[in-house]
Amino acid sequence: MTTTADVDLGSVDLMDEDLFVDGPPHALFARMRAQAPVLRTTTELGGDFWAVTKAADISAISKDPETFSSEKDGVFIREGMPMPLDVMNQVILGMDPPRHTKYRGIVQKAFTPRLIASQEDQIRGRVNRLIDGFCEDGETDLVTALSIELPLEIICVMLGVPVEDRQKLFDWTHQIEVAVGDPAVSGVEALGQIGLYLAGKVTERREHPGNPLDDLTTALIQAEVEGEQLNDFEIAAMFGLLMFAGNDTTRNTISGGTIALIENPDQRQKLIDDPSLIDNAAEEMIRWQTPVMWFKRTPTRDTEIRGVPVKEGDAVVLYYTSGSRDEELIENPMQFDVSRDKIVHQGFGGGGRHFCLGSPLARLELQLVMPEIIKRLPDLELAGPVERTRSNWVHGYTSVPVKFTPTKKLGG
Repeated sequence: MTTTADVDLGSVDLMDEDLFVDGPPHALFARMRAQAPVLRTTTELGGDFWAVTKAADISAISKDPETFSSEKDGVFIREGMPMPLDVMNQVILGMDPPRHTKYRGIVQKAFTPRLIASQEDQIRGRVNRLIDGFCEDGETDLVTALSIELPLEIICVMLGVPVEDRQKLFDWTHQIEVAVGDPAVSGVEALGQIGLYLAGKVTERREHPGNPLDDLTTALIQAEVEGEQLNDFEIAAMFGLLMFAGNDTTRNTISGGTIALIENPDQRQKLIDDPSLIDNAAEEMIRWQTPVMWFKRTPTRDTEIRGVPVKEGDAVVLYYTSGSRDEELIENPMQFDVSRDKIVHQGFGGGGRHFCLGSPLARLELQLVMPEIIKRLPDLELAGPVERTRSNWVHGYTSVPVKFTPTKKLGG
């Protein structure tokens, strides 16, 4: 297994998934920030690229789409993965202004703070129903029992997808996730399945619209900017992105945040003593986890990053997982602390036009699920080894076995 203690920075392969078997290689990223914050790295799977690890550089690049394009060569390192570039360019993740400005404006008209706030009661109800499903057992796998189910159910309800379809949608989105790092896996078939499924749902909503104040698909159909609306293909593509982003990142932050509380009992006690810290704690969990570790940008002209010459067309990879632990961004970044005065991070990206649309929903889910975990499973601890997603892109978990003193169901 690859280790990071004495690795030569000049030969490091950041596509090597062995580097990430125990989570992001934070010691390696700390060395890179200190010694080579803009590092030319070579990988067998993805060719050469510039690895950018300082928060300030990540932020500056993210806010300069004219110089650093998402559209020109996509946002993933390997060409054509997890899907062809022409397909990626149909979702806002793979667009630059002015197309990105138009599409994001339309989506923001639908994905409103009011719509998200309206989900609070149903989220809280689902949290407690899911915990009721295992609280009397004294043990469970947190990933399968709660972390996957909660955000998946919520985004299904918001998009008008029957909850009974959630497993196949999860399987399709997980295949796309795996395809980012595994050349033997293609995300094209899964994307096609999602597209066919979602196209049918869009047609249904056009014929039988719901209330746009609580039905996101209807809101996407009806939203417009300067008289322009999304067509069915564009809605289906956006639907697929929300389906992926709405469950993948939040489930991993729920798992990672819970592990952080278990491993830092003093921080869990802070939340027991002062429940008003929960919003702060949710933000610290997002920083600590930073579930999507990187995206790529492509320079549209010869330029410099921190004085390092970078040529037009080079691959520039922004390591958010490093930026969230940058010593210049936050004090004592390797310490998990729910009571920080100011929590800044790059868990939702580096800012700018591609800042995560779903961040308010992710925050709300964390703010609602964590108090119930603390209250209803007060002596929660790990019951076995944690299994991580094998990926250099997603900081995630496939199994988190836990045990606790059995408690009564709220539902009787």
